[in-house]
Amino acid sequence: MAASSSARGELEKMGIDQLKALKEQADLEVNLLQDSLNNIRTANARLESAAGALNDLSLRPQGKKMLVPLTASLYVPGTLDEADKVLVDIGTGYFIEKTMEDGKDYCQRKINLLKSNYEQLFEVLAKKKSVADEAGMVLQGKVRQLQAATTS
Repeated sequence: MAASSSARGELEKMGIDQLKALKEQADLEVNLLQDSLNNIRTANARLESAAGALNDLSLRPQGKKMLVPLTASLYVPGTLDEADKVLVDIGTGYFIEKTMEDGKDYCQRKINLLKSNYEQLFEVLAKKKSVADEAGMVLQGKVRQLQAATTS
């Protein structure tokens, strides 16, 4: 509470132009953080899907016929040759061969990392949103005072 009132006191000392600039900057940062959170959610969903696919793949017998996705909408027929080895995309077009268990572990570690990053970004977002809201309220109060002074 004391930190909030001291921050508000600092905002009260600022001029209208400074408050506008602060609010715009904070709003911009909030939007960027929200985009980052959306990207993390998307990546997390892809990893959850990959982990599920690995789990399903590990249950299939060798020699099983299946459809292999080349793109999101293009599948080709294939046969499961080695169910104990998988290729893992580690980013920027690089793949490494791992055992099925190592592939599942990799996905789970990435999911945990993304969840941790999401929680940290969410905390930063809440603080930035609070700063933007506080600056907006102080700015509105100063504009009202200025209007009242010019009309009197």
